[in-house]
Amino acid sequence: MLTLLSILLAYLIGSISVSTLLVRVVKRVDIRSYGSGNAGATNTLRLLGWKYGILVLLLDALKGALSVYLAYAFTHHSLPVEYVAGLAVIVGHNWPIFFGFRGGKGIATTIGVFLVLLPLPALLAGIVALIVVALTRFVSLGAISFVVLSPIFLALLTNRTGALLFSAAAAVLAIYRHRENLVRLAQGKERRLFDHS
Repeated sequence: MLTLLSILLAYLIGSISVSTLLVRVVKRVDIRSYGSGNAGATNTLRLLGWKYGILVLLLDALKGALSVYLAYAFTHHSLPVEYVAGLAVIVGHNWPIFFGFRGGKGIATTIGVFLVLLPLPALLAGIVALIVVALTRFVSLGAISFVVLSPIFLALLTNRTGALLFSAAAAVLAIYRHRENLVRLAQGKERRLFDHS
């Protein structure tokens, strides 16, 4: 029972779309109708500026970390449940029940989940991702670098099959949500970080 509750709660926490709520309050518009159309930190940054973009990034990451922690507390550290809860909060962020199943791409939430469940690989992947963004100004490329490199670093550093399967599944989710970004990158049409068009 507590296992199912942990997973359901994680999905519901993920379904709280911080960027949608914040932009609605501050600008009185639906973030999904502006900019990239994505309910996430980067689009919030473009619409409202750095302060709000960073706030969304932190709160979305907190959703991920909190969901894993609650699964840990409810199940007395059952790693399989924590992995499933981690995926559930990402799914909730991407397809939120409270917002017509139209959410974000889940990277900030994935960061929060990974920092709790695989901190060192996530930290190393995060450093590389930041360098990628700094050099290219493509947030999407940095995001994909993060989710792809996290399981690779995990495989190089440890022998945790469950964690590897979990992180690979999270990477697949992120890549799927970035499929249009990948097409635009290939076509040379992807927006860079400070582009407002």
